[in-house]
Formats: sequence, structure tokens, C-alpha cells
Amino acid sequence: MHAVDTDVLVRLLARDDPKQAAAAETFASSGAWVSLLVLMEAMWVLESVYDRSSAQIAVAVEMLSAHVTLSLQDTDVVTEALARFRERPSLGFSDCLILEVARKAGHLPLGTFDRTLAKMDGTERL
Repeated sequence: MHAVDTDVLVRLLARDDPKQAAAAETFASSGAWVSLLVLMEAMWVLESVYDRSSAQIAVAVEMLSAHVTLSLQDTDVVTEALARFRERPSLGFSDCLILEVARKAGHLPLGTFDRTLAKMDGTERL
């Protein structure tokens, strides 16, 4: 299985360039792996560049988790991050994913200056 970068994943989700979207589909059709870094970057791009709402970001992550040919790195971590993000969309998916990666690695508490993130279990406000 090959991997995709952020641009490919964004083209699959945003579908804003038909030629690139078709190339991305062809590349991913036989199976493609999506790293946590690519997932996090792609969600950031959808939010900041394409002005997608928290609800739309959650749906995109959910769709990717259930995708037939795309395989997400650490799906258990992504599932937990998505659940936290749905509880507190003001955090942003990236913060939720960072927290869940640290949790899985056994490296809590997660130190943060972010007041909202610091309210989550497993964090410590500095």
C-alpha cells in the first residue's frame, strides 16, 4: 500500500480541481495509507483555507475513517480524537488528535497554554 500526502487528501475531500481529484482517486483506488500528520494537516487546510465548519470537519474525518480504500494510521486514536472533537468542537480537531496521540503513547499530562484544551482530561495548563 502506498501513502498520500496532504495535497492528495485535500483534493479527495475538497474536489476543487477536477483533474487533480481524478488523479488522486486513481492513485488511492488500490488502497492508500493516511498518516496522522497528513490527516491533521488536511483538516487544518479544510478549516482555514476552505472555511469548513467544525461539523463539516467531523464528517470529513468520519468519512475517511469508513473509507473503503483509504487506511488511516492509528484508527483507534483518530476515533477517540473525533469523539473529543465532537464534544468540544472549539478545541479544533488538531488539538484533540495531539491529546489522543499523547494518551496512546502514555505521555500524559499534555502540557498546554491553551485554556480550552487545558480543561480536557489528560492535560496540564502551564
